[in-house]
Amino acid sequence: MPHDLRVITYDTIVAGARRHFLSKGTIDMEQLAQELAVSRATLYRAVDGRDRLLGDVLWSLAERTYELAREDVTVRGVDAILEISHRFTESLMTSAPFRRFLEQEPQTAMRVLLTPAGGVHERTVALNREIFAEAFEGHEDELLGDLDTLAYLYVRLRESILYADIMSGRQPDPEVAERAVRALLAPG
Repeated sequence: MPHDLRVITYDTIVAGARRHFLSKGTIDMEQLAQELAVSRATLYRAVDGRDRLLGDVLWSLAERTYELAREDVTVRGVDAILEISHRFTESLMTSAPFRRFLEQEPQTAMRVLLTPAGGVHERTVALNREIFAEAFEGHEDELLGDLDTLAYLYVRLRESILYADIMSGRQPDPEVAERAVRALLAPG
């Protein structure tokens, strides 16, 4: 039985999987192994399952999208948070590979995006907590609640509206999301 002598790092796998995802809107582990010139067994030994790899790929793309969304924001407070979210959502909703993934693999998408299986939700909450802290720096008393709870609620509320199509068959409505999260962050 031949052994795969190629050593491959997880970062190399994620980079290859990201290219694969952007091209195909999914990750086919057999094709990915061929593209990386390793056996499928070697690929599976190096990753913690397809869901986690998908989560890491989606997060790497989301992280860069958030970086771009945060550039040149001139407002503060709730308006800063909403502007960043609006920019991020626009990029997300117009990403053909991401939309294809949601349409072709809705159950996998829910697992990867919304549960610990993919790790995306937890990282999104942590990043939004950071965004909240920056937006309200020096004015934390204006927030109704602690940053951890608000970030969690904010992300869950946005997820329930933005992924409405795969969660409940409803059309995603970014305007509803914005009104709902504005009410969460600045009621009254």
